[in-house]
Amino acid sequence: MTEQRPARPDSSQHDLDPHLRRYAARTSGMTASEIRALFAVASRPEVVSLAGGMPNLAALPLDSLSTEIGDLIANEGLTALQYGSAQGVVALREQICEVMGLEGISAHPDDVVVTVGSQMALDMVTRLFCDPGDVVLAEGPSYVGALGSFAAYQAQVVHVAMDDDGLQPEALRAAIESCRKSGQRIKFLYTIPNFHNPAGVTLSIERRAEIVEICRSAGILIIEDNPYGMLGFDGQVYPALRTLDPENVIYLGSFSKTFAAGLRVGWALAPHAVREKLVLAAESATLCPPTFNQLVVSRYLATHDWQGNIKQFRRNYAERRDAMLHALEQYLPQGCTWTRPEGGFFVWLTVPEGVDTKAMLPRAVTARVAYASGTGFYADDFGSRQMRLSYCYPTPDRITEGVRRLAGVLESELELYETFGPTARREISGPQSPSPDTA
Repeated sequence: MTEQRPARPDSSQHDLDPHLRRYAARTSGMTASEIRALFAVASRPEVVSLAGGMPNLAALPLDSLSTEIGDLIANEGLTALQYGSAQGVVALREQICEVMGLEGISAHPDDVVVTVGSQMALDMVTRLFCDPGDVVLAEGPSYVGALGSFAAYQAQVVHVAMDDDGLQPEALRAAIESCRKSGQRIKFLYTIPNFHNPAGVTLSIERRAEIVEICRSAGILIIEDNPYGMLGFDGQVYPALRTLDPENVIYLGSFSKTFAAGLRVGWALAPHAVREKLVLAAESATLCPPTFNQLVVSRYLATHDWQGNIKQFRRNYAERRDAMLHALEQYLPQGCTWTRPEGGFFVWLTVPEGVDTKAMLPRAVTARVAYASGTGFYADDFGSRQMRLSYCYPTPDRITEGVRRLAGVLESELELYETFGPTARREISGPQSPSPDTA
């Protein structure tokens, strides 16, 4: 009798992920943040986190909001807790048009699509327009969540340089010409014109018309992402790019920075034909945005002095911005440079030659301070000498202490560089998926 040998186990049983061979090819562009474990440590109270972009909600009128929410459940609960339209609640879309009117936008509620945060709108726009290999033009650096969406749909990002006045028109022209010469197909320009994440700069009024005209002449769509536009510290609200060419600009907005991030209510304003596609994409993604969340936002806009609350947000963030800039001047070693934001949440810091901000991050967390390293904000192997510092959430005293600790880590890194010279740096794998730590 022949002895039966046991069947050899399927090698897939030994894979860390037994489904690895089943994934679609586009998932190769989806990578988890390598610093998530570090930020689990950074969330401890003894660590000053200058990394995350969480809004500070202390100015919200929680008592009156709780009353409104209770009344909403009592009187409109059967509507608020039911399915709704994929395009969003009509009353909220009308109010969104009023909000955008402060930036000079004239829009009809029919062309507004409510989304689960503006991140959903970014994902839908990319899904609608980008085939694998298509080019997206984006500022360098750019928002990590946008880069993650572009990578997920296998779009190639070509970065366009910025300076203190925002996106450089000549760099945009050069990027378009280079892509066209190499036969690449550009689908759109993605831009954050106001109080940029992560760079903190604002596109000058003089450049806005030029940027719009460059894209119009080249036949390139513009995606205008504007979550911070109401948070200018001097109260100035910049005219939206959408006002200059409504048929060639898709505008993305959000209540996450001006009301409550946890409700996840954003929107897209698109040309009419694009709007139809966005609604279909929304239906396939979420069926409909949460009705309850939309009605909470709608009630807040209708019954509260929301513009007054935004003014208080501005004062709070301006105080924190001032604390960070003062601390940077006081503590950072020579050779460091940084942007000076006029609104929003972020300062973009460039460190001296010899410091790799990604490699330094574990040592910074050990010294009880955290930041977002610059490499996550580029789609290519760049940003190793840069970092994003967020001043929106910590108190001014904590910001000052965090910068003092960061300065000590930088000085130690520079001493090591002077003693031992440069060390090999790991290759960067490209854009990473967003998280609350890098939002």
